[in-house]
Amino acid sequence: MGSFKGHVIPGSLFLIVGIWHMWCSLYRYVVNPKGFRVRVWNPVPGFDGRLKYLELYVVVVGAFIDLCIELLYATHLKFFVNGVLNPSHLNNFEHSGMLIMFFVFGLVTLLSEKTSFLPLPQGALCLIAAAAFCAEYVLFYFHSTNHKGLEGYYHFILVLLIGLCILTSIAGALLPTSFPLDLSSGIAVTLQGLWFYQTAFTLYGPMMPNGCQLKGDDIVCHSGDSLVRGELLANCQLFSMVFSVLLMVVGSYSYIASRFGHANSSALHNADADLDRY
Repeated sequence: MGSFKGHVIPGSLFLIVGIWHMWCSLYRYVVNPKGFRVRVWNPVPGFDGRLKYLELYVVVVGAFIDLCIELLYATHLKFFVNGVLNPSHLNNFEHSGMLIMFFVFGLVTLLSEKTSFLPLPQGALCLIAAAAFCAEYVLFYFHSTNHKGLEGYYHFILVLLIGLCILTSIAGALLPTSFPLDLSSGIAVTLQGLWFYQTAFTLYGPMMPNGCQLKGDDIVCHSGDSLVRGELLANCQLFSMVFSVLLMVVGSYSYIASRFGHANSSALHNADADLDRY
């Protein structure tokens, strides 16, 4: 999105939703492993149900605000120049198309869950989420091919993470009782949010690799060695994020299992222990 804020804003949305999805997936599995079902969104408990749909409101409002920034604020309402789309803001129009898809996903899910006008099963909602991720995939795929060098490499890694979001969303619709798929979906969204942050701090912040710099709208590396060093640094950053998220998942599962472990699970462990005596 060509700026620090342009990466941090969507990154924050993906990160919040992804972490919430991981936590809820782990909690629902620990509490009721036999009745586990894939969910494309998770209600917020407590508060007399007033915050039940908070996740969906975050998606809808967040996508709408980002859409207004891209389509209204960034373009200064100058959509057309000499009868054609303003060539100076084509990137903003592309980003707006992607954001509209996530806005539609959140809105359709809200209508499906809160009203009787559009009753859809979780599998259908998973496919709608996959369609939104597909729009994002197409956008950043062409970004990764049009933007060469270090910027293109960071976009290429982002495209891979978006691809994981698409695969887990579609697989969740096909395998609605799979806990690994539901958890993987949350992990993929979390990694995407983290990578947005990493891209912002690296390409538009204080973590620019030595030998590379931002000139105008382009990331320029002074030599081939500087470019290779920057790409290797990106790989290390991705590995560290994956490792950190996996540690987060393991730690969260340990805490949830010790705090909210299902009584049937304890009984099953006790039965296994009794069998081991014989």
